[in-house]
Amino acid sequence: MKTEQELRVELAALYRIFDHLGWSEMIFNHITVKLPSEDNAFLINPYGLHYSEVKASNLVKVDIDGNVLDDTPYKANPAGMVIHSAIHKHRHDAHCISHIHTTDGMAVACQAGGLRHDNFYSVLLYNQLAYHDFEGLTVNLDEQERMVKSLGDKQQLILRNHGLLSIGRTIAETFINTWVLQRACEVQIATDSTGKASIPVDESIGQKSEQLLKIQMASMAPGELEFAAYIRKIDALDPSYKE
Repeated sequence: MKTEQELRVELAALYRIFDHLGWSEMIFNHITVKLPSEDNAFLINPYGLHYSEVKASNLVKVDIDGNVLDDTPYKANPAGMVIHSAIHKHRHDAHCISHIHTTDGMAVACQAGGLRHDNFYSVLLYNQLAYHDFEGLTVNLDEQERMVKSLGDKQQLILRNHGLLSIGRTIAETFINTWVLQRACEVQIATDSTGKASIPVDESIGQKSEQLLKIQMASMAPGELEFAAYIRKIDALDPSYKE
């Protein structure tokens, strides 16, 4: 079991990675991680700071009800608390959750058909993706139950008209889940921009994708190598996230 400090450093690194990849949304959006050593406690970014400013030391520890549990001048964004607290509470395997508003992700979320399974990355998400209908700014607690129901047992959720959400059993797994969903959306939007019809992928390919992934990922923890590679890149650029 990782310590709180280890999780703080990893989560801060992930915020810097998201920023490096262009996934920041000014001071908004969130990545959270549960603290296994404390019941119903998790870490979230300080409301008001850009992802490039997040450090291990300024991450905010909160409980499921949004109460700040440590000595900090920062607060948590109410919209982030509604989304993340609901999923952390009801999905015990959701140790880490990311929510992003990338242009391509939001564009797919606004398309009536959602994500098509017709590119390399989207096929990997066959039967792994859920949808939640838009209810406006996510600050109403009564939406939590519906959002959790929409997610079901999936690790990927497209919030219609809104953005993308990914969960994982580890920070590394959430990173790779987010990356794959985002890439799938980028390719779909790029394909649509050509104005040409896309080549359909037979449903049988989608159905066996999970089996093919197990072969590819044998003996590897999901996202472990990819996350480590990006940490090395961030370390070379600015290791201040560790502070």
